Amino acid sequence: MTSRRPRLTAALAVLAASVGLGGSALAQDRHDHRGPERGGAERGGPRAPLQFDQRYHHDHYYPPRGQAVPVLPGGSLGITFGGGHYFFHSGVWFRPWGGRFMVVLPPIGIVLPVLPSAYVTLWIGGAPYYYANGVYYTPAPAPGAGYVVVAPPPGADTAQPAPVPSPAAASRPLPEPIVYPRNGQSAEQTEADRQACNRWATTQPNALADAEVFQRAVAACLDGRGYTVR
Repeated sequence: MTSRRPRLTAALAVLAASVGLGGSALAQDRHDHRGPERGGAERGGPRAPLQFDQRYHHDHYYPPRGQAVPVLPGGSLGITFGGGHYFFHSGVWFRPWGGRFMVVLPPIGIVLPVLPSAYVTLWIGGAPYYYANGVYYTPAPAPGAGYVVVAPPPGADTAQPAPVPSPAAASRPLPEPIVYPRNGQSAEQTEADRQACNRWATTQPNALADAEVFQRAVAACLDGRGYTVR
């Protein structure tokens, strides 16, 4: 669940850094609901406005679809679906595009092992749905198989978000692990190993249903490749 205060996603912060945004611009973006212009697919090119997703009071900014970035956010999850390759990070989906990575809408049916870090819970027709960045997710049919991207369900236009739990009752999201290369691996090799371990972790029992199990599997894989994870 999200609060009603607009926030930048982690993927958006990486996108901003990749096109040379200053700290003052990012600070302004956290407070300006009007979605000021930010970013640009090419250095020195026209800037594209960030999109403020206020549906169901989600209240988060995301990079616009169709915008390309030179590198993926660290820790992006790679998923193969329908013969294509997709990457996911903090509610934002990417596809390879001409040596870069384009922000895209995910295909219906693709499965995530865990939900986005920020989402809104909806109950429609007696079933749970989870919404973030224009995308609806629902538990996959197979038990423990994660969350599948679905088309907007009937009744989505008039649905209301489930009540936000109190701070004492709300579960805290798992922190992003810190990875230290014990053997002097380069940044490029570290990121390649992280993505490989993300893919491997999705094959482990219960990892698709439990974020903590998923992170433990990633940590075990990285440890075997010569990294310390905290």
